[in-house]
Amino acid sequence: MLVVEDFEVLARSIGTGLRREGMAVDVVLDGRDALEHLAVTRYDVVVLDRDLPGVHGDEVCRRIVADRSNSRVLMLTAASTVRDRVDGLGLGADDYLPKPFDFSELVARVRALGRRASPATPPTLHAGDVTLDPGRRVALRAGRRLELSPKEFAVLECLLAAEDRVVSAEELLERVWDEAADPFTTAVKTTVRRLRAKLGDPPLIHTVREAGYRIGEP
Repeated sequence: MLVVEDFEVLARSIGTGLRREGMAVDVVLDGRDALEHLAVTRYDVVVLDRDLPGVHGDEVCRRIVADRSNSRVLMLTAASTVRDRVDGLGLGADDYLPKPFDFSELVARVRALGRRASPATPPTLHAGDVTLDPGRRVALRAGRRLELSPKEFAVLECLLAAEDRVVSAEELLERVWDEAADPFTTAVKTTVRRLRAKLGDPPLIHTVREAGYRIGEP
């Protein structure tokens, strides 16, 4: 996810809050930097302030639409009239949230847009006796609720959504963490190890040598 907001305190606050919800978030402070990021990275959701310096938020939105990107745009603005909302949606934004906003509402809207940006997945994900409900943020094994950290939950969600496909550590790092993550970090390995311990036996997550991780039978 990309957060584009010129008020640095708010931008960093949004980024920190969304990361605590288990999302991978990049934060930029102007429209030009946003376009540079969008040129090299595919984001499921772009949280876009409308009144940006350099390249205006309206132009950033137009470029996203013109490029036929799958990124969903949630536009933020201090203006809250119906006319402003109509204008923002008319530019191609998928949703509109006036400032000030409640952070829980921002999270709910971002999650809804993220589901629209990705291929359709069932409301709950399953593998063996494990069930994960992304909407309710609940994971169960054999009916027992798993107490997972946001990163552990996000890793399990990625692996379950991939079904039998092998998911590389690089893909997990990109989808669950963000550009600030050190590519040589052991975060993925450490999180998978903790997740395996919480899932218990029989083992559900298997390492595929020099490829990554997958859910299911060895």
